Amino acid sequence: MNPILRVAGLSVRLGGSHILQGVTFDVAPAGVTALLGRNGAGKTTTLRAILGEVPARGTVEYDGRAVLGRATHRLVRDGLAYVPEDRCVFAGLTVAENLRLAERVPDPDYALVHELFPELKARAAQRAGTLSGGQQQMVAIARVLLNPNRLLLVDEPTKGLAPAVVSAVATVLGRVAARVPVLLVEQNLAVVRKLADDAVVIEAGRVAWRGPADELLGDNETTRSLLGVGRH
Repeated sequence: MNPILRVAGLSVRLGGSHILQGVTFDVAPAGVTALLGRNGAGKTTTLRAILGEVPARGTVEYDGRAVLGRATHRLVRDGLAYVPEDRCVFAGLTVAENLRLAERVPDPDYALVHELFPELKARAAQRAGTLSGGQQQMVAIARVLLNPNRLLLVDEPTKGLAPAVVSAVATVLGRVAARVPVLLVEQNLAVVRKLADDAVVIEAGRVAWRGPADELLGDNETTRSLLGVGRH
């Protein structure tokens, strides 16, 4: 099967710094591809470049079409969804209002959202700014699931969450990945081990490793060298 996303020679310069230097990888049309690396390696910049949020050179093919430089809102309409690292909920609006703002189709999939996040249905009238970090992450993920998607870009979904919430978010992402492929930026290797089929490691703006996720995580020396952490 052809990749849903192909990135080749992706280069980004921001503020005089060469952030990405020829990043190349594919995302399979099913399952989870983990985008890994130390802090500052260029993972979020890679997602933002794919989405057209930062100027970039190289090639990005989404669903067989060259899209680099295409307007972000057009990519989103074409089913390329993004869950940002900082969640970006509207704190002064209710949960229901946050979700309503994300609707792009006449029949948004509230049945799926409420199946995956029953707590959000119960908290529909609560202001998003009063939710816990985990609950806000649920809102951020739920917003993209209301609409049909071809690919999800998810940036650090478990960052700063309590272990029990991390497990819940990982379980939901696993269920989501059964429906739509996911490109996942994640620092928690237990989550990566649970979810990822493939892995791409970025180091100093370049791809340092790519292949099956279990092959990477099964090699303690490589994991420690590239990510600064061991298998355990």
